[in-house]
Amino acid sequence: MVQKIALFNHKGGVSKTTTTFNLGWMLASKGKRVIMVDADPQCNLTGMALGEETEDDEARIEGIYHTYSNIKKGLAPAFESQPKAIEAVDCIPIKGQERLFLLPGHVGFAEYEATLGIAQELSGSIHALRNLPGSISDLLDKTAEKFEADYILIDMSPSLGAINQNILMTSDFFMVPTTADFFSVMAIDSLAKVLPKWYAWATRANSLQILKDATYPFPDVNLKFLGIIVQNFRIINGRETGAFETWIQKIEQNVSSKLVPILKSHNMMLPEQEYFNQEINDNFCLTKISNFNSLIAKSQEHQVPVYELTPQQLGQTGIVLKNNQKKQEDFRTTFSDLADKIIGLTSTAYAVSA
Repeated sequence: MVQKIALFNHKGGVSKTTTTFNLGWMLASKGKRVIMVDADPQCNLTGMALGEETEDDEARIEGIYHTYSNIKKGLAPAFESQPKAIEAVDCIPIKGQERLFLLPGHVGFAEYEATLGIAQELSGSIHALRNLPGSISDLLDKTAEKFEADYILIDMSPSLGAINQNILMTSDFFMVPTTADFFSVMAIDSLAKVLPKWYAWATRANSLQILKDATYPFPDVNLKFLGIIVQNFRIINGRETGAFETWIQKIEQNVSSKLVPILKSHNMMLPEQEYFNQEINDNFCLTKISNFNSLIAKSQEHQVPVYELTPQQLGQTGIVLKNNQKKQEDFRTTFSDLADKIIGLTSTAYAVSA
């Protein structure tokens, strides 16, 4: 059974897309079949996975959109009242990783925001729009079945709109990427207020018979928090600089003292022992990822994770190449450990729910 993992933070610039791509590749390297879903109308994940560095790349992407499905096209039967049912998206295989696939994004996906928002108000208009709240989950489930996926990683937009509310509350798990700064501290505080409201909406939606009887039924609410990721900080002499360390501590403190208690009270946490088994302490930090620096540009240019770049792709020699290769191995270890934690947490949760 597929496990849907959302990467969500309504603060932008926290490397959700980069994390999704590098983590998806690593999970696939460990034998898992993974679909990366670009649910952000900015389509950064699609651009990273397919490449958009040259005019030839742009022409190739245009051709792909004429051949393959995307998230907007996949949902069109529900949102545009087309006389056909939602079908699995024809995902794009990722070059160099046979178990990894992309469900492309679409700039026009944002056009569905207002309509979904009306449907999710659960007002008298719900009779005309009852198929919409369950449609995104239905599309992802059908696509996962077609590709026999173990995981769906969802790269979400930085917003608190209806689409994100729906995607998050119909996922199985979520992670919160953060950066070591004041605004990420604010974002954790904000999530502690928003997520209970979203959870209350989702449980009400699941209890409505009209949504249960819809063509695309609204699913049960089983969302669980995996943890946070702290990234984009600088390392000097083997450790975080003082300023970054201060913000990391404040983020972790807010997670443990504000966010987690709220999530526990709304049944959005796994049993404490499961985190302990994966060596995740009470700050619920899954990993810390330092700044990719110049490696990220090369990663995007060649559509491979930072830890898979070859010396030829790096285009460097001497001490510069040696230093970057050391960084690559550090990133490989980081993402390997992160993937292992996710596999451990989600496998246990599935066993318990089954």
